[in-house]
Amino acid sequence: MDLSTNYLGFHLKTPLVAAASPMSRDAGAVRAMEDAGIAAVVMYSLFEEQIAQEASAHDHFVEFGAESFAESLTYAPPIEDFPRGPVEYVEHVRRLKESVDIPIIASLNGATPGGWTRYAAELEQAGADAIELNVYLLATDPETTAQQIEQRHLEILAAVKECVRVPVAMKLGAQFTALANFARQLDRHGVDGLVLFNRFYQPDVDLDNLEVTPQLDFSARHELRLPLRWIAVLDPIVEASLAATTGVYDYQDVLKLMMVGADAAMMCAALLTGGPQVATRVLNNMREWMEEHEYESVKQMQGSMNLATCPDPGAFERANYMKALASYV
Repeated sequence: MDLSTNYLGFHLKTPLVAAASPMSRDAGAVRAMEDAGIAAVVMYSLFEEQIAQEASAHDHFVEFGAESFAESLTYAPPIEDFPRGPVEYVEHVRRLKESVDIPIIASLNGATPGGWTRYAAELEQAGADAIELNVYLLATDPETTAQQIEQRHLEILAAVKECVRVPVAMKLGAQFTALANFARQLDRHGVDGLVLFNRFYQPDVDLDNLEVTPQLDFSARHELRLPLRWIAVLDPIVEASLAATTGVYDYQDVLKLMMVGADAAMMCAALLTGGPQVATRVLNNMREWMEEHEYESVKQMQGSMNLATCPDPGAFERANYMKALASYV
């Protein structure tokens, strides 16, 4: 039974990819995921704010006391004295590459095409097999247009592509006015993969302390339907690899994604709550289902239910919306 797939140009032994999570901080956990059948790992994110903080600290220490006395004119403290979040991240990429054989995908999280994109080159030099750009950008400014938001994404993509030769994927939010058109723009600008979707945290209000508090909950299985729908729409019209990263918990979820055209199914909450062994169970169940339904490979089913090939394309469009409402009792 051939479970292999191609994602970002890599031949993966299975479609299961570990999405960015705290598990990637531990080399032992990454090895355990590899042993369980995870075919690639996306690292926890390096945030634009961390890099900006490091740069700010560097400037402070370099300029502090400048020209106060002769020795200060040529003195700069060693890099070890600075906050080392980004430096440690790069080193962790190197350690992971020494520990496992599967692709390691570094994750950069930001919202501007500034200096943080240059870290992509360092991550490549450290051994990262690909870069995932997690563009966390909410359009809260009423003066910012949809076109400006899209342009910002394209600028970030271009800045990173200019720095590296490894594949570059972009993790998108679902709140785009015309997602199909924007995905095609990214495709034409050279994006190697699209990851659907980023789950922006939804804040809550603490009534006791009258504060707005961050609230991050695990995805639910029904949330798979959003990436499922859009991968089915995008598969026939873009060349980039497609991955889903919301609501992937069991083998049925992975099979559905493959059928609508996904190249990879990213797991996060299932691995965090159930451990790496979840991947082994999912893959074993996939093999059983495929044997029962006479599938010899994952590639045989990929794209068989996308918008262009499924028996009822209207199921992904407005027609099915009306049918669902009319059938409710």
